[in-house]
Amino acid sequence: MKPYKLIPVLVFTILFIFACDNKNTPVTKVADYNNYLKVKENKALDFAHAEIDFWQKKFDAAPNQMSYLSIIASKYATLFEYTGEVNHLYKAEELLTEVNKSYKYSKVAAIRSLARNYITQHRFKEALVLANKALAIGEARKETQKLLFDVQMELGNYTEAEKNLNAVKDMNDFDYLIRLAKWNDHKGDLETAISFMEKAKDIAEKEDNTTLKVWSYSNLGDFYGHAGRIQESYDCYLKTLTIDPNYSYALKGIAWIVFSYERNTKEAKRIVEAIELTHNTPDFCLLKSQMAQFEGNKEEVLHERNAYFYMQENNDYGAMYNKYNTLIYADAKETASKALAIAKIEVNHRPTPDSYDLLAWSYLKTGQSKKALEIAQKYVEGKTFEPKVQYHLAMIYKSNNKMNKVVPIKEELLSSIYELGPNMEEKVRQL
Repeated sequence: MKPYKLIPVLVFTILFIFACDNKNTPVTKVADYNNYLKVKENKALDFAHAEIDFWQKKFDAAPNQMSYLSIIASKYATLFEYTGEVNHLYKAEELLTEVNKSYKYSKVAAIRSLARNYITQHRFKEALVLANKALAIGEARKETQKLLFDVQMELGNYTEAEKNLNAVKDMNDFDYLIRLAKWNDHKGDLETAISFMEKAKDIAEKEDNTTLKVWSYSNLGDFYGHAGRIQESYDCYLKTLTIDPNYSYALKGIAWIVFSYERNTKEAKRIVEAIELTHNTPDFCLLKSQMAQFEGNKEEVLHERNAYFYMQENNDYGAMYNKYNTLIYADAKETASKALAIAKIEVNHRPTPDSYDLLAWSYLKTGQSKKALEIAQKYVEGKTFEPKVQYHLAMIYKSNNKMNKVVPIKEELLSSIYELGPNMEEKVRQL
């Protein structure tokens, strides 16, 4: 693999000096989360392993009981959630496929379970086929419509997604509220999205449902962060860990606060490396490469990005990292054409504004600025509000001498540096 071009040392130095002068007052305290970096036992994992063993023995004794395999598959999904080991996800798929074949795809619960497995694998079109099959059967229709909303959002079929969302409307239903929050976030109304997520959190607390509380606290942590409410974001991640000390997603959220808001790369890296001991996935290599870039450590950037690709070469992640691969390859002239090839696959795979953004960005990086503009204006502009996408739009406009469109985006992006990450601050200011 060819090494990617790295930002020149001068730019690293400027970024580092600028960051040192612009540190925010810390909101995190090592004492708050340090014990969660040293948790040696994982009750959820132990229980999942025990359940797999128990139900496998039951199935071996009664191989006609397909419901046992469904339970085992759900426990393998738990293993994947906590370890990031992708083979657990594929084992769950294998079992769920066996179950559905046995039932001749007639049980909606089994069909939906397999569809959700496909969503995790980023096999969205296949998930849609299954969701529609479940809908045609008709049983538990609202649960299937929730699934359809999720799939249609991933595929960029927003009209259909909204229809399914409206079909399950119930302001007292946790599942509806979290989807309503996602819908408003998609529309760029973060404040409303947060209000609905808070209502969902209230339901989880009222029902004292551990799973729902973990989900709502961690997602609220994300939303608060996007809104610049860093202290509340941090508090939500801590609440999550209080309930589930092994929930690595919340620790990753804290690591991002330490890195992006407090600009403390040493401590952020310590948190990430603690997570990697039990949950080792390629995205942590990318996060560490961002930290190294911020420090101006070119060798470490290269090391972590190589580690990222090494993990993909030794594990079959399918399309799960296509987005990141495209962005990395687009960074260097010698690999930009590879980025373009992946972006084309991703657009075919899930034709969302974000995917078209990857395509437009790749065209820009291969020197085809007019083509980039054409795609951006047709498929991206006004259809997504993600800060990274907005930065790409600004760069595409700038390359096509449309500076009147760059200025308002730049102003918006300056308020989104936390979400973009500190390495983007100088780039945004140079728009």
